[in-house]
Amino acid sequence: MAPRPTYDPGPTIAHAGGINIGTPDLQKSLWFFRDIFGMEVTAEDDGVAYLRGYQERIHHSLVLTQQDEARINTMSLRVSRPQDVELFHDQFVEEGIEVRQLGAGTELGRGEAVRLLLPGGGHPLELYYGIERPLAPEGMRSKLFGNSSIRRGLGVQRIDHLNIQTSVQNMAQAEGWLRESLGMKRREAMVLPDNPDVPYVSWLSVNSKLHDIAIGSSQTGEDAQFHHVAFALENMHDALTAVDQLRDLGIQIDAGPGKHGVGQAMYLYVRDPGSGYRIELYSGGYPFFDPDHEPLVWEPKDMTYGMTWYGDNPLVHADTSRYQETMPVAGLDLKTLIND
Repeated sequence: MAPRPTYDPGPTIAHAGGINIGTPDLQKSLWFFRDIFGMEVTAEDDGVAYLRGYQERIHHSLVLTQQDEARINTMSLRVSRPQDVELFHDQFVEEGIEVRQLGAGTELGRGEAVRLLLPGGGHPLELYYGIERPLAPEGMRSKLFGNSSIRRGLGVQRIDHLNIQTSVQNMAQAEGWLRESLGMKRREAMVLPDNPDVPYVSWLSVNSKLHDIAIGSSQTGEDAQFHHVAFALENMHDALTAVDQLRDLGIQIDAGPGKHGVGQAMYLYVRDPGSGYRIELYSGGYPFFDPDHEPLVWEPKDMTYGMTWYGDNPLVHADTSRYQETMPVAGLDLKTLIND
């Protein structure tokens, strides 16, 4: 009997991996993520702190970097196999994309990676596979083997997704590249009736989640805009508990709590007081298991329900809405990750 031929799908993405937030006030950001959100600090090194949620066994999903200017230094995606880092590098070079190779340890606890700017978007993306899996200190270890540490604070489990924006003119290129070159699947989208082939907003994932990355058209017409990073909570009640505590602490709330119609998860959008960047606390939603799932398409007339099924709708007027405001990101070279 002839041997069955092997099939190699080529390099693939596994999930959203992490984010590096540059903050002018590292101690205030640490207070927010460590003490209020309950994330574990796995390492601190020369003005940089590495954190993870209580159900993340990897070294970190969040990096906080002390620097003069608040900006997103890096958004990262984990690939499916060790060889996929090199395979993606070669693929990007063939596509004519400028790529930086990052040696193991460039980001503490992480293996080698490649860095590029999202075509059509300009957002810094890093793809990696190898990452350390440190045990929590003995006093922080949970008796539940599925938890990397005991649950503290608001109980952030893990990173969930990234949300970015680019100009309307470049939306087709950026969203198309995420699907065609990274293999992401469009789960839901909002389109304009006069241009139904190009989404105005697209929610994309490589697994059963609604999104690892969402990309939308920026209200300012600018590329390289960042909207928020989301961290998962265990259940919807946690989001309601969180808003009480955060309001008492004087944390800025941009929108929520409410339930999205798109994806049907609970949301609460707040600001890290150290960096001013928007953070979403996210819980629930429904999974996408069908391999032949067709994207669900919304139009503007339906988006009152799509944005918020219940709860107050976020204000969306660009001149008055804190929810609409976007924030800057770093460039391609690593020198842009430190103080200028």
